[in-house]
Amino acid sequence: MVSVTKDYDGVRAVDGVSFEIAPGEMVALVGPSGCGKSTLLNLAGCIDLPTSGSVFVDGQETTRLNDDRLTALRRNRIGTVFQFFNLLPAMTVAGNVALPLILRRCPQKEIDRRVEEALEAVGIADKTASYPSQLSGGQAQRAAVARAIIHKPALVLADEPTGNLDSHSGTTVLHLLRDIADRGQTILMATHSPEAAKQCDRSIHLQDGRLT
Repeated sequence: MVSVTKDYDGVRAVDGVSFEIAPGEMVALVGPSGCGKSTLLNLAGCIDLPTSGSVFVDGQETTRLNDDRLTALRRNRIGTVFQFFNLLPAMTVAGNVALPLILRRCPQKEIDRRVEEALEAVGIADKTASYPSQLSGGQAQRAAVARAIIHKPALVLADEPTGNLDSHSGTTVLHLLRDIADRGQTILMATHSPEAAKQCDRSIHLQDGRLT
């Protein structure tokens, strides 16, 4: 990000923010509620575009892309882990995890193989046929992590990924994210948790939309 600002109805949510994250780096966005963390995640995730400045994701400047190319970048190169999991209740764990590959129209044989690998990687291979309502919070977040990484994105965004978990489950999820970064994928995580921030390579501190 280079000199990024974002305004909503005349209110400046992000004000002149610049930073760069290297491949394989795990970085925490920290600061009080309303400081701009979620806005920055939305900008990095190609959900929103800056009012001014430039956002580069996987070498592409988002403001120079049309809607179709933005959608392709978001679908193919970005994964997201949410605080409240965002699993579809009518689909099994395997179905939820497979969604990014289904959207890319991958062959079913490849989908089955990669779902199995992803669930093994997050330690819930035995929950393939379970539904989200049958999972603990920690298991649901592991499934969400598997869904976020199954298409091998360049950037994984995590929005308060431990905020809805007990301490043990939260630690497990943080270790999973750390392992993902150590394998070369970039992680940008918004968090209120000092413990979560300590798992990262560095922290970016925000206050009133500005870097502090």
